Amino acid sequence: MHVQFAELPVRDQGRAKRFYADHLGCTVAADVPMGGGGWHWIELAFTGSETRLHFIRAREGSSDDPVLVLVDDDVAATVDALRAAGVEILTEPHAPPWQPGRTIAEFRDSEGNRMVLGSR
Repeated sequence: MHVQFAELPVRDQGRAKRFYADHLGCTVAADVPMGGGGWHWIELAFTGSETRLHFIRAREGSSDDPVLVLVDDDVAATVDALRAAGVEILTEPHAPPWQPGRTIAEFRDSEGNRMVLGSR
């Protein structure tokens, strides 16, 4: 058993798709029209993962709680690359007191979602 997809609230699907492809190496696994209004069923794939990222329509008044925790082999290098590309870094890489031996950082994606990036 595995998680098929994690839902991510977005306001602009094209902008979000470019952000995740350009900055986190995602590939488009599905992109088909869904209902009216130009909305698409979009799933993005991460290399080496069965779980995909699926865009849902963001609702107004969303909280600022972290949306997803992404696991990466080199948190500091990824944060440096995100920063160089103009991505807002919310917390620098650090060792959280509740998980000794792990490194985490936070950033904001193109849609304003607060994301956690953590080591294995």
